[in-house]
Amino acid sequence: MTANSVGEPTQVSIPSPSVPGDDLTSQSGPAPSQARVRDLHPGWFASVMGTAIVAVATYDNPGNLTTLRGPAHGLGAGLAVLAYAIGAVLAVAYTVRWVRHADAARAALRHPEPGAIQATLPAGLLVLAVMTTVVGPELFPSGVVTAVIATLAVAGAVLGLVVSVAFAYMLFTGEHPAAAVNGGWFIPPVVTTIIPMAIAPLMAHVGAGTGRLLLVLSYATFGMGFLLFVFTMGLLHDRLVLHPLPPAALAPTVWIALGPVGVGALVPLVLARAGQHVFGAAAPTIALISELFATALWGFGLWWLAIAVALLVRYLRAGSLPFRLCWWAFTFPLGAFTVATVTLARAWQTPALEGVAALLYMLLVGFWAVETLTALLSVSLLGFWAGVSATTAAATRTGLIWSRTR
Repeated sequence: MTANSVGEPTQVSIPSPSVPGDDLTSQSGPAPSQARVRDLHPGWFASVMGTAIVAVATYDNPGNLTTLRGPAHGLGAGLAVLAYAIGAVLAVAYTVRWVRHADAARAALRHPEPGAIQATLPAGLLVLAVMTTVVGPELFPSGVVTAVIATLAVAGAVLGLVVSVAFAYMLFTGEHPAAAVNGGWFIPPVVTTIIPMAIAPLMAHVGAGTGRLLLVLSYATFGMGFLLFVFTMGLLHDRLVLHPLPPAALAPTVWIALGPVGVGALVPLVLARAGQHVFGAAAPTIALISELFATALWGFGLWWLAIAVALLVRYLRAGSLPFRLCWWAFTFPLGAFTVATVTLARAWQTPALEGVAALLYMLLVGFWAVETLTALLSVSLLGFWAGVSATTAAATRTGLIWSRTR
């Protein structure tokens, strides 16, 4: 594929690197009943990730205004309930799809675009676990909170590792043009970096030996995900420098890099706090090193945010962006970066950073509101399954065309 200076395709020699069927405006009517579950788009769990992180950010009360603390907690709890509801419905639908239409699900996993997006399911489960640690005490008894966190963390971690390895194996054993590289490839690494955030709260509820094991696994999965993020960032950087910009449909995926940056800044702080009983006298030193590392990584996030905004403006000046499921790429990454900003502002006790967090939060809510309202409008106009389904057969056909053009 070649592209003009603003990233719009001008000549097609390989398929556009987007997820088939995720343009809701292209749907002409409800999908046939026999195809509704089979063709369920793998990217809808990104809405769970986005809604859950907005709940966490809201509950954290960016800006730290005392008068807003009560309303922030209430609104955060309400958004958490919404995230649980969306996650429950989609989890059932995806489970049925894998049981009844495993061939279609595997075909999507083998494709370089929807394959990466499959990781939104385990990532969504892990983000729900993290949300439960923050907002759960407002909704459930303490025993229920621990049980929910443990269930979501185990399911998300196992599925996340499986999808991450499967997607990497697909990349390693295939041949993919440079144009195939996109921000969606960050999602599998994001899964493994979220695992420590989900299991760290469980350390206080297990024995010393098990707690030490959980701490080891937390640092191991963080290292796994962070290095994968670095490798993928190198691929994306080279793709953006050495090749024309991706088509406008993939413009939101540039923002996904903020996800591992935000989570990557949070994890060392969380583990330094959770592992104090293991670190002993070294705990203050580890906490300081973790805070410095988190702040340095957060600084890179500021730079990437500026790049993402500049590129988005460039795309918008070139033409409108039709609603696609990858619009949710704006929400979770920015939300993770916003929560990291709030956490660092309070760790450094710096009001200026608290103000930055408040500005980021307003941008986050704006993105989430637009995406949610547009998705609801699309679903109401086109029918539920026309809105939430994508044709896996189309993904398979695209993969075949892709292989013929390599």
